[in-house]
Amino acid sequence: MLTQMKSKSGTILITGVSSGIGYGMAKEFIGRDYTLFGSVRTQQDAERLKAELGEKFIPLIFDVTDQVSIDRAAELVQFHIKGNCLGGLVNNSGISIPGPVEHLDIEKAAYNFDVNVLGVLRVTKSFLPLLGTQTNHPNHPGRILNISSISGKISAPYLAAYTGTKHAVEGISHCLRKELLPFGIDVIIIGPGQVQTPIWDKSSLDEFKDTWYFSSMTKFFTYLVSKGKKGMTPDECSRRIADIFETEKPKTRYAIVQNRFKDWILPLLLPDRVVDRLTLKKLM
Repeated sequence: MLTQMKSKSGTILITGVSSGIGYGMAKEFIGRDYTLFGSVRTQQDAERLKAELGEKFIPLIFDVTDQVSIDRAAELVQFHIKGNCLGGLVNNSGISIPGPVEHLDIEKAAYNFDVNVLGVLRVTKSFLPLLGTQTNHPNHPGRILNISSISGKISAPYLAAYTGTKHAVEGISHCLRKELLPFGIDVIIIGPGQVQTPIWDKSSLDEFKDTWYFSSMTKFFTYLVSKGKKGMTPDECSRRIADIFETEKPKTRYAIVQNRFKDWILPLLLPDRVVDRLTLKKLM
């Protein structure tokens, strides 16, 4: 059972709130009376979410690959909190570039790392002073949640780029947590399993149709999308993330997985070669 703490600050920043888990978290935290800064990439999304989420939502228009726009957003947040602490940062923005390594477009894979990994570093660096690293910080330090994935621990075929980014986020998070111990800023990893989000629906396999892998890729992603549509709702996942954020003494990592034994515990317990053979049966 999670032991809840009284919030030290009613402000939180979440990246990537236009849809999916990010949007679910935005609704959840606003429902808990937080003032929410949420990043979107277009003015249209900013206006839509402002109308839907109300006065507690303050849109920030930036792309996690654009340092200049991130720094401008940090200045805007600093203005709004008026010398107080930013209570939390949730690094949620992410994309997935699928493909077998043999035919993977390296520029697209690099973009996957730019968004999912370097984006976390850029945003975190810019907002750390507001979370508590600045000299004579005025009040209680904030907290960082980095959204990883079940793929941060368990690998699957045709997701080398995405899985690599989530492994990187996990490693960075552990290093960052240790670096920030003197400031009292905690870093927590959240690893969701299958959630009903559009991330896999956006994947196109057409560029691989003339390769040997296309048949098994189609079979695998049909299974993945089907499983995702039966997964946890974004609202349920977001509620659990908000509970973790408000936990007084959190663990360093949480797996938010629906079929916990089958999809989380068992794959980690079984030898790698056994998991490989089970995977092969699903692909052929």
